[in-house]
Amino acid sequence: MTTALHRTPAPAPHTTHDVTNQPPERVGLNEYLDHPVLRDAVHAFGGGWGEDRLTAVGALVGTGELQQAADLANTHEPVLHTHDRRGKRIDEVEYHPAYHRIIGAAVAHGAHTSAWAEPRPGANVVRGAVFSLFAQVEPGHSCPVSMTHAAVPTLRFAPALAEVWEPRLLARGYDGALAAPAAKPGVLVGMAMTEKQGGSDVRANRTHAIGGEDGAWLLTGHKWFCSAPMSDAFLVLAQTEAGEDRPAPSCFLVPRVLDDGTRNAFRIQRLKDKVGNRANASSEIELDGTVAFLVGERGRGVRTIIEMVQRTRLDCVHGTAAGMRQSVAEALWHARYRRAFGAVLVEQPAMTAVLADLALESEAATLTSMRLAAAYDAETEAERAFRRLATAVAKYWVCKRGPRHAYEAMECLGGNGYTEDFPLGRRYREQPVMAVWEGSGNVIALDVLRALAREPETVDAFAAELATTAGAHPLLDAHVAGTQTLLREIAGAEPADAQALARTLVERLALALQASLVVRHSPSGTADAFVATRLGPDRGHEYGTLPRGTDAAAILSRHSDG
Repeated sequence: MTTALHRTPAPAPHTTHDVTNQPPERVGLNEYLDHPVLRDAVHAFGGGWGEDRLTAVGALVGTGELQQAADLANTHEPVLHTHDRRGKRIDEVEYHPAYHRIIGAAVAHGAHTSAWAEPRPGANVVRGAVFSLFAQVEPGHSCPVSMTHAAVPTLRFAPALAEVWEPRLLARGYDGALAAPAAKPGVLVGMAMTEKQGGSDVRANRTHAIGGEDGAWLLTGHKWFCSAPMSDAFLVLAQTEAGEDRPAPSCFLVPRVLDDGTRNAFRIQRLKDKVGNRANASSEIELDGTVAFLVGERGRGVRTIIEMVQRTRLDCVHGTAAGMRQSVAEALWHARYRRAFGAVLVEQPAMTAVLADLALESEAATLTSMRLAAAYDAETEAERAFRRLATAVAKYWVCKRGPRHAYEAMECLGGNGYTEDFPLGRRYREQPVMAVWEGSGNVIALDVLRALAREPETVDAFAAELATTAGAHPLLDAHVAGTQTLLREIAGAEPADAQALARTLVERLALALQASLVVRHSPSGTADAFVATRLGPDRGHEYGTLPRGTDAAAILSRHSDG
């Protein structure tokens, strides 16, 4: 007999599982309309006519559906299938359907080649903003999208090839399967330049080309990095043994599938196990009698492909700025809803200062990326000279700022930020690829020195840009004057001494450009805070060390959702 003293108690309700003090999901927003900095920059640099298109893209990338697709594309990573079950070599990479969903939407909205398809003032600004909005939610797919955009000017060095291939690149259809290019609704183009023995020193490449029939060449060699190997064609470098004292590579177009439906010899050896950029496949490939078509002048491959490199560097700036926007948006969203010590986080001065400082970095990066895009719209000698130097300078600085920025934003979410359930861990791993890809820090710094020595008009164009804000802020004026002194010192220095100062110079040029843009286009309080924290004598070493009296709430008003 059971007594009342020993009766088993009824289970208690699950009161410990009530979820409180957690932000709602950040979905259903318009990532364009709710980002005044980007919107104002688009209008300031000639892209206002793209308002409706950008509004539509902003709504799309703000949906929970696309954000879930981004999670799936990064959780279910690409898988290489070298052979089918019967042993036939197929060299195919399988992506999750979510990846195809995202890249298909980006292509449909012109993130790849709309600036070429509709050439008009502001076309590169609008295309850059579309690209950035998609890159904000899922950056991995941006790699083939960027390379396709950047391939167009290089292909134009071969008019006969461009006549056939450019309409395919400009099309807005997407099909990720391998098929004859003429049978597809649109194509993507990648590139494969580096080899394991040379890396950035592409003149050390050993892949060689032998002239074949009907204008085709046969390539044999190994490429150490080939991004997005399921693209429809690739621009590659190979030696043609043109008789120079030092062999000079030529540029070739390598289709994955020939127009008659025959698969080209394009062997994917393995996929790279990367720190980030997990949704996108990067690979090592082997070319063995692979059919290719010469692009540009024989022996001038680096010159031929350099415009592609310039434009992918621009997209590295776009992509990093997009990542900074995601970082600020996620951190600020969390801080607006999370309470601690009696108040929401965003109202607590220490957190407000950090968020405002992150917002300053994001604002400067966004303005820089859109100003550079505008330089690619204006085909004047002055703008061409400006973008030659400014693209390298911005690529170096903005992309290097990305990883630290992502980390600080991740910390704003506390433990949540360090888990894979939230997007900032993925962003933290993603940001370094923009700094490494298309020229790491030293490669870019040396490229700046090369521009200064060989193209002095680039210095004049850069100086003219900075002159637009001469006298507007004493700290900026002093910084520009010091930078000009350093330029003169480097101009008269021995090569080794110039190299030792290269990074210092590039950093100073980048900060001068960003400060000038912020002074021109941001509210005065934002401009004063940026100049003080980046150029002032009392600037701190960590985010959140703002000058006393800074109106952090005013800075954040241009970065809040809604």
